[in-house]
Amino acid sequence: MIRKNHPGETLTERPGHSLVGVIRMPDTVQSPVRAILKRVIGATTALVAAVLIVYLDRDGYRDVNNDGLSLLDAVYYATVSLSTTGYGDITPASSSARLVNVLVITPLRVLFLIVLVGTTLEVLTERSRQALRIQKWRTKVRDHVVVIGYGTKGRSAVSALLGDGVDPGSVVVVDTSQESLDAASAIGLVTVHGTGTSNDVLRVAGVPRARAVVVAANRDDTAVLVTLTARELAPKAQIVASVRERENEHLLRQSGADSVVVSSETAGRLLGMATATPTVVNMVEDLLTPDSGLAIAERDVERSEVGGSPRHLPDIVLGVVRDGVLYRVDAPEADAVEAGDRLLYVKKVTPPKDSRESKD
Repeated sequence: MIRKNHPGETLTERPGHSLVGVIRMPDTVQSPVRAILKRVIGATTALVAAVLIVYLDRDGYRDVNNDGLSLLDAVYYATVSLSTTGYGDITPASSSARLVNVLVITPLRVLFLIVLVGTTLEVLTERSRQALRIQKWRTKVRDHVVVIGYGTKGRSAVSALLGDGVDPGSVVVVDTSQESLDAASAIGLVTVHGTGTSNDVLRVAGVPRARAVVVAANRDDTAVLVTLTARELAPKAQIVASVRERENEHLLRQSGADSVVVSSETAGRLLGMATATPTVVNMVEDLLTPDSGLAIAERDVERSEVGGSPRHLPDIVLGVVRDGVLYRVDAPEADAVEAGDRLLYVKKVTPPKDSRESKD
């Protein structure tokens, strides 16, 4: 359950334990069957250990029948003892048996009960663990990527990031849909529940210390407001925003976006190209897919390449980035490569071995 804010209290002022439910750190997913199986194995192990201990020291126990303890009696005593039933028909009589009950059987009884009520304890433990991880994450998070909006565009942006080798733990997703956040958490992303238009929520997501912010809102007006808020918090971060209509592009740039993608025009252009040159669209899709085939990448210029023409390099160079400005490879400024330049080029991507085997 998400804790309510006190009047005048912001999310950034709240301690880590009160942000459980707002921030969610990724966890390894464990199936219910496996969790139950682990508890059954734990309970059985404790029971078997108790039976062996009682049976090995069976001469130290007294039975109301006075016929000694059989293996069945040992199982019976261990079962009623660990379950705290205790009928009293079998009791430890010798000093060693009583000492074993105090030092061994009692801890086993506690372990057995913990296993039985494991679900409740697991929930409490998980909440405490989440609080500690949130507190640690908030103090150390730096140079991460914040994706605001985890709809179709946000998911595609995250897929591209992960395909380029970005660690899932360094990607933070902000959304108001719990279903979307659950999907993001399932692939190892950190999630923050809230609206991207809130200054407070973006601070909790670490936007002031982020290296990049992806604005993937469903509405153009929301994208403008989110961009304004993000730019105010992170003056130096790279902000990339998506907009549906071209007429709103200038609003996003004025709000502080470094790059703007017009989704409707891009999709429409691809649709038009597909009617006449479908293979061109296939090639564009291949370039935009980072996991296999060809992909557009960026790298630093090597020392041996300084002074040469980008057209004569082994890589297929598309452009040269110099002082933050992109020059196409046919531009006069890109005739010779200079130290400190970065090259936009087409690289061949080899899919992981396991994915190739799965296709076979």
